[in-house]
This record gives sequence, structure tokens and C-alpha cells, in this order.
Amino acid sequence: MIVLELDQFLKTLEQADALEQIQELIFGLRNHFQVDHLVYHWVSRDGEQYGCGTYDPVWVQRYVDKEYLRIDPVVQGCFQRFDPVDWKRLDWSTKAAREFREDAIAHGVGNQGFSIPIRGPSGQLALFTASHSTDDETWAEFMATHQRDWILIAHYLNQKALDLEKARTPEPVRTLSPRECDALTYLGMGYSRGQVADLLSISEHTLRAYIESARFKLGAFNTTHAVARAVSEGLIVIGGSARAAAGGWPGRETE
Repeated sequence: MIVLELDQFLKTLEQADALEQIQELIFGLRNHFQVDHLVYHWVSRDGEQYGCGTYDPVWVQRYVDKEYLRIDPVVQGCFQRFDPVDWKRLDWSTKAAREFREDAIAHGVGNQGFSIPIRGPSGQLALFTASHSTDDETWAEFMATHQRDWILIAHYLNQKALDLEKARTPEPVRTLSPRECDALTYLGMGYSRGQVADLLSISEHTLRAYIESARFKLGAFNTTHAVARAVSEGLIVIGGSARAAAGGWPGRETE
């Protein structure tokens, strides 16, 4: 997108006064860039979703019905990072992730993708995603050309969505207990539930109760979401020094 065209898009976006206009603009962007799909997807701190984009409505409904949000490596991966990511860099190793990918490709999503996570107020997370069906070399060249424009567009889209949807801004996050903070911290560091229970000298049943309580307070739909919300709200800090103090066990929380 040349500078004049990008400026015109941003001016048109700035003048939008309804979310439906963002939908129209995204269709225009898709046609301009000549990709299969462009999507803006919002997940608020309380788990509410809003999206606009060019996916087939059949796929959108299937995504919701099958609760793919819980296993989608794109969404899960972007909860844990702040930088744009090519889908090939994400973890597709689980059976559920591979089956999800096959289903997405079968519904026209494309075999290539690039997502830009955007952090907003009160734990809001939004994604701006482009996807297409092409080979790796063509996609890499395409992204090298357009990545900067897409990052700028993503942040302007999110700001406009925030301006238009003030009612979606969630209430301030509820305070977590010390045990809830400990549980999420260790899980965020990569320890398994069994290891966390041992570190805290509690049963896995008690640990699950702490995790579920924290998820409820944070409005999170799974553990990864809860950790991301707690980090974004400044309720926990995940770092190597804490792991060293705990003994340095390796592990992974998969739920």
C-alpha cells in the first residue's frame, strides 16, 4: 500500500462512526492487498468477543460452536507475546491444534497467516490477522513488503473499535489472593500443575480451586488467558529469578 493510499484509509477509518463501517473497510483492505482474508478480533478481559473480517460465516459459526478459541494456537500464542507473529512460528504440535489447522484450511482460511497482537486498556487483547493460500517463499516476500503497513493499520483499527465500543470496556479487575497469584505465576513460568502443587505444598485438587477462582476473577476462558490477564494487569510478574528460587524445574502447563 503506497503512502497516499494508506493515508486515505486512515482518514476514512477516523471518520467511521459505526462498527459496520470497519467491516466494510476490512473488505476493501483485503481486496487491495489481494489476500484471502483479513480479520480484526477482539477479546475483552471478561472474555467477551467482537470481530469483523472476511472469513466465511460458515467457518465463523463453526469456530464458535466447536469452541476453537480454547485451542486456537494463534489466539493462545498471541496471549503470550507482544510482537507480530507468523503462524509458522506458533506451536502446532498437539493433535487438537493440527486438527484445528486442517479444519481451518478446509474452510478457506489459508495455509499462511500473520497476526498482530494489540494490548488495550483493562486487559483487552485484539488481533489483526491476514491469511492466504500460497507457498512459503511468496508469503515471506509479501510480508516483508507489507508488514509495516499492517502494524500501523492494526493499531488504528483497535483505537477506533475502542472509541466506538465504550460499553465493552470491562470493570476494573478484581484482586487475586496470594495463593492465586503464586499459582498463575508458576504456571506462566512453564511448570506443570503437579509441579506447582508440590511447590505450594498443596494437593492438585486445591490448586485447581485456586486456578478456577483466579479465572473467574479475571474473566478468563482458560488458564493461559488467566495468566495473560494477570500479567497485563500487573498482578503477577514472570521472570527467571523466581524460577531459580523455586528450584528450576522444567515443565509445561497444557490446559
